[in-house]
Amino acid sequence: MRLPKWKIMMKENNTFEEIAQALQSHETFLVVSHVRPDGDAIGCQIAMAECLKALGKKVTVWNEDGVPEKFRFLPGHEQVTQPPGRPQIFDVAIAVDVAVHNRVGTPLESIGAVKQWINMDHHVTNDRHGDFVYIDAGSPATGQILFHFFQAMNLPISRTIADNLFAAVSTDTGSFQYPNTTAETFEIGAQLVRAGVDVGDISQRIYDSHPLRRIELMRELLNTLELDFEMRMASICLTQEASARLGVLPEDNEGLIDHIRAIEGVVVAAFFEELPEGKVRVSMRSKDRRVDVAQVCSAFAGGGHSLAAGARVPGTIQDVMQKVKDQLAPMMTALAR
Repeated sequence: MRLPKWKIMMKENNTFEEIAQALQSHETFLVVSHVRPDGDAIGCQIAMAECLKALGKKVTVWNEDGVPEKFRFLPGHEQVTQPPGRPQIFDVAIAVDVAVHNRVGTPLESIGAVKQWINMDHHVTNDRHGDFVYIDAGSPATGQILFHFFQAMNLPISRTIADNLFAAVSTDTGSFQYPNTTAETFEIGAQLVRAGVDVGDISQRIYDSHPLRRIELMRELLNTLELDFEMRMASICLTQEASARLGVLPEDNEGLIDHIRAIEGVVVAAFFEELPEGKVRVSMRSKDRRVDVAQVCSAFAGGGHSLAAGARVPGTIQDVMQKVKDQLAPMMTALAR
């Protein structure tokens, strides 16, 4: 059996000390993260940028999609911009929360030259790109890794950094509810609160402040609900036509999969979104580690975590849905025994 790519990569982690030395030794930095950024991606980009600025470094922060509307309340968000489209030179580029190098997207086209790449992430499927690598697949969020990094190196954790790290950890743990949440995660949350984080305000802005179009989108998606494998799999889909008709933004569907994941008896939830380039974005969630959705998505050059993963697959929604179900079938059959 051919092993998934991440299981045969052998490059060892660098130490925090080695990464800190790289930060101290250079002057110009670029901080990037993955396309269609979530709270962990944006929070980590801002936190890392703020840390570098406190060290007196010159910092640029790019994301292909800029900052999603829902995260524009975060302090320091204005420094995250879309790439200029013309080459720029940096001493060091830092990728945070990026499992696969090309998931950085269009910022890669605007990097004229860079001396070193630093890769800090928590995805088990990380391809370990970069000159300096620190991957902790046991961490529930890249924000938790950065917290430990800043602490270990006695780097400053300002109120702005604390707010962004809290948003990063909270969103990737489902507001401290997902199975990846540990006692250590709560302890980090407590330390960030002591640093000045207003939990009520941040949580309200992230979880209880949605535009009406998101609710209209949820109604549309529920009309596409399908149940398979004796109601152990729930799936919804979004066509380009529906997306255009409702005027939704890519960020609007973030977290909607959790509504069908919450159906009693459902073990796996899947969201299929039709993309302009003839591909379908697949997002999957699992409630049972025996159903490893990262393994499923890796069959389509995707990845993530065992309980949360995704991929972009060429084809129509119906074709891709069937391919995913076929890949999932052995796990679901074994689950039923």
